[in-house]
Amino acid sequence: MLGGPAIIALIAGFAATGVISGIIAGLLGVGGGIVIVPVLFWVLTLFQFPPSITSHLAVATSLAIIIPTSISSMRAHAKRGNVDRALYSLWAPAAFVGALIGGVMAKFIPGGGLRLVFGVVGLLVAVNMAIPRHLVISDHLPKSAWVNRAIATVIGFISSLMGIGGGTLSVPTLTSLSFPVHRAVGTSAALGLLIAVPGVAGFIWAGLGVAGRPPLSLGFVSLPAVLLIAPISYLIAPWGAKVAHALNARYLKLAFAFFLAITSARMLLS
Repeated sequence: MLGGPAIIALIAGFAATGVISGIIAGLLGVGGGIVIVPVLFWVLTLFQFPPSITSHLAVATSLAIIIPTSISSMRAHAKRGNVDRALYSLWAPAAFVGALIGGVMAKFIPGGGLRLVFGVVGLLVAVNMAIPRHLVISDHLPKSAWVNRAIATVIGFISSLMGIGGGTLSVPTLTSLSFPVHRAVGTSAALGLLIAVPGVAGFIWAGLGVAGRPPLSLGFVSLPAVLLIAPISYLIAPWGAKVAHALNARYLKLAFAFFLAITSARMLLS
């Protein structure tokens, strides 16, 4: 059982996670999950929860936290007309299925496997953010609907296993296919909800009956962490977006790329 001081420290850690994830989500337009997962992993490790489930708890809780922030982001981009409805209609069902598969498979993937996925993909994302120009592999989206669905399924699957909303992967993927960046960000924000919800459902099922979980956990989702982090991140994200206009975007991305590279490396070595 956690004592009074430990509970206070845990609450403070969750609150700080909400502030940091909200600021970064607003500043860079990336999902807070890329920050929430490693921070939650370290917090849970610090409080000596079983190593076999700390990664699952961090990923599942991050996905649950992303749900309200995804709704807010999706509505904001939709109002600006930045959601490409044709692409959304094509990608959304596949991303949903991929995320659900990822959540269900979490029951059979050890904690080290989840950290490996996060660490490797996180390093690739860090490199992508650090290079001056984004990679361009085609001057248009694939013409085949099935190729598009395959891409969306993979994005949903990996995003679910990483505990992120999908924008971290779908935005660079779309821009590499010469899709307009603002519409890529807006469409990815809309996809985030359809990745987070099935991913959470899968992780809830995967964690039912697992021993050693924190009190008040639903499957692998820590409800107290969600209730503390989600509203703070939700309120802070718009402020971060406003601050972004006053900062040098290039230096900001380099700083985050460095942070993400260190974080991913530590996850791989955990």
